[in-house]
Amino acid sequence: MKIDIGISESDRKELAEGLSRLLADSYTLYLKTHNYHWNVTGPMFQTLHLMFETQYNELALAVDAIAERIRALGFPAPGSYAEFSRLASIKEEAGVPAAEEMIRKLVEGQEAVVRTGRAIFPVADRASDEATADLVTQRVQIHEKTAWMLRSLLDK
Repeated sequence: MKIDIGISESDRKELAEGLSRLLADSYTLYLKTHNYHWNVTGPMFQTLHLMFETQYNELALAVDAIAERIRALGFPAPGSYAEFSRLASIKEEAGVPAAEEMIRKLVEGQEAVVRTGRAIFPVADRASDEATADLVTQRVQIHEKTAWMLRSLLDK
């Protein structure tokens, strides 16, 4: 059935492409955060283990909301490691860094998601797509706050 939500198909496609990049970055950050949750060691173990768990649980909910918005716009959501790898600005890494390096890499990941989200705003504004703009605004706020909290752990 044809979609008639007041947003042109070309705008919906461009929005879905931007949201697909946001989904890929969010999912890649989810995996990285979950990995660090499993593998963190050292004097900050308890604090970081719990903090990373909170963060990956929040990301698990976020990827669902992003994918559902892509679907509401009428396009398939990417859902494979190959697609995420192609679309994401955040790269996977081998090995297990030290706890402080984990924090640095997660700050970088959070900030990358913010940049990816911000790139969607001009298209959402042009298409008068308040629903996408609202979703992205919420994601940007959460990732900026999480980056700040992680960054504060690095202050000496």
